[in-house]
Amino acid sequence: METAAGVVKFILDNSGRIAEYAGNHFSLVLTVLAFSLVLWISVGLFISRHDRLAGGVIGLANVLFVIPSISLFGLFVTIPQLGLGRSSAALALILYAMMPLVRSVYRGVKSVDRWVIEAGRGMGMSEMQILFQIQIPMAWPVVFAGIRVAVVMITGMATVATFIGERNLGRLIHHGITRGNAEMIIAGAVVVALMALLLDYAMGLIERKVTSPGLRHGDRDLQ
Repeated sequence: METAAGVVKFILDNSGRIAEYAGNHFSLVLTVLAFSLVLWISVGLFISRHDRLAGGVIGLANVLFVIPSISLFGLFVTIPQLGLGRSSAALALILYAMMPLVRSVYRGVKSVDRWVIEAGRGMGMSEMQILFQIQIPMAWPVVFAGIRVAVVMITGMATVATFIGERNLGRLIHHGITRGNAEMIIAGAVVVALMALLLDYAMGLIERKVTSPGLRHGDRDLQ
């Protein structure tokens, strides 16, 4: 109870600083998410049409994903055009988002029943029409699962960017560790967790808007 009270007191006493860090953290996450969705969904759709490339691209995504985050952040800092700050942090996080996004798009598109695709061809639909009118809409549940994983992952990993100059919520955790201040560490972790949960909830609302009711009911039946 004392620790919880200390955390609440720390948050109230430092609300301005926490709000600043949370704003920076949130803007970094949204920037990374926007670029990642455009880039990696496009890549996922491309390799779904070129199966010979799929193994190599997904393998590369897996390799990037297992590189320790502090190493990748540090590597980009050494590039003169990037250096300390947001550019290096954003680029590293975009690369980490590759694995969940590319895999979910590829698997989602490939999971569509081939008989549904053949029915579309039988109706005279082109391959692009089949992709955008059949495969992508039916793949949304799988794709959004990957997006939600990526959002939570990016939000958590963005804290590491404090080591390369980002003034975000990771700074509370870092300073708390160096000062032996448990309340500061917990406060930073709690705010990051709340941000991740809110973003995940927002993604869930968007998913329900863009996914057809039939597919949503099918998912509940499977559960």
